[in-house]
Amino acid sequence: MRTKLLLLSVVLLLFSSAWAQANQVSEQAEQRIIKEVRHQLLLLPYLTVFDNLSYKVEGYTVTLMGQVVNPVLKSDAGNVVKGVEGVEKVNNEIEVLPVSPMDVQLRRKLYFAIYGYPSLQRYDMPVIKPIRIIVKNGHVTLDGVVDSQADKDTAGVRANSVSGVFSVTNDLRVAPDTK
Repeated sequence: MRTKLLLLSVVLLLFSSAWAQANQVSEQAEQRIIKEVRHQLLLLPYLTVFDNLSYKVEGYTVTLMGQVVNPVLKSDAGNVVKGVEGVEKVNNEIEVLPVSPMDVQLRRKLYFAIYGYPSLQRYDMPVIKPIRIIVKNGHVTLDGVVDSQADKDTAGVRANSVSGVFSVTNDLRVAPDTK
């Protein structure tokens, strides 16, 4: 009886050790997948300042979210993520924004109102713009990261000043100070 209990204890110990080790490998794989998905999405050729892509990785499943102007970008995003090593399933929940001449005009006006403003011009430098301008039926959402609360507020005020905009949701995040 005592031998059986000892044997059972050893088996349980080995099982819990193997489970912990498998779980650690899974976390490492998930971190690698997160990094590779981000890299692949940033390389998409039709990604513009008017598109907003985000994703969530749960194990070996990637969920794509956000909004895009060009329907090809939605399918391209799904295809490149499917090609990432270790990804078993892709849920493509990216919304394709409706085609609207008014929204196209607003996007152009918003771009110049925000990126053309002197205190915000430095955000126009990188290839991947940090302030994303999403327009859907005249409603605007600003997403991305800025350096300060003042820049966030300025971008919101500039977007609100554009004629034809029905509402502005300022979802910009302020980058943590790393100094």
